[in-house]
Amino acid sequence: MLNATKTSQIEHQPAPKLFEGERNLVITGLIGFLLSAGIAIFIYFNGPAIGPEGNMKDAFSFNAAIGMFILSIAAVLPLTRFSDRKRKTVRWFFIIASMYSYTIETLQNFRGFNPRFSREGTVVDIAAGMLFGVISLVLVSLTIVLMIHFFRMKRPFERPLLMIGIRYAFVSVLAANLAGIWMILLQDRLTGGAGNIIVLHGIGFHALQTLILPALILERARLNVNIKKRLIHTGCIAWILMILTISIQTALGQSVFQLTPLPILAFVFLLIWFATVVISLLKIDFHFFQQIIVSFKNN
Repeated sequence: MLNATKTSQIEHQPAPKLFEGERNLVITGLIGFLLSAGIAIFIYFNGPAIGPEGNMKDAFSFNAAIGMFILSIAAVLPLTRFSDRKRKTVRWFFIIASMYSYTIETLQNFRGFNPRFSREGTVVDIAAGMLFGVISLVLVSLTIVLMIHFFRMKRPFERPLLMIGIRYAFVSVLAANLAGIWMILLQDRLTGGAGNIIVLHGIGFHALQTLILPALILERARLNVNIKKRLIHTGCIAWILMILTISIQTALGQSVFQLTPLPILAFVFLLIWFATVVISLLKIDFHFFQQIIVSFKNN
């Protein structure tokens, strides 16, 4: 009886909106893009390398990636059904961890030191890098907490297609986090003869966009519900299989950009994911985009 009452309450609640109530997280994400824009201008006039170890290209890509990640978290956090207190705690952990990451990545590269694995810096630089590793583990822990929470949430879901995309996305993010831990343990991003863990790390995190956006599109697509579910499952599974093949290729110490069976298979899986997105777009109600813009302005 209690479960039936709870189900009824959920069904009659308005569907949560993306980014709703997450203004501070959105601002934190946008800071990453602003930093990247400033770094791009610096690189244009001065070049990327700063001796002995600094590389402003790394700072540029890192800040943009963290900015995109935080914006994605801001989008899905309203769907967690967290209490206000728990949601506020998670939000501020993400904000504090992100702000430290922006600062250490940008400042250390600008000073000419590797922000994570400095071999030329002082004890303070090495300690800052170690703290950077701890902060990275905090971000990993937070994303795992969110992943577990989304998988434990019970039906009915206010936005079921979006929930499917989010669950698959967090599986991909878990692989990205494991790749991050891998780099911390190696104290490097390279493995074997030509393996580059940062590729797996970056692609894994992009699932928060590549698997969630198709779900948003399918919510407004003029298709049968069962076909929508098949499309979202097909695209998401193809993406996860692509991550798996990239992981194996990287673990073998080989580049994912060479024309060998595993990278070719990964590309095939990517094409399958892309095909599901194209099919979804062809069936979309384009009033959807207007509603997204209006919703974003209202928040």
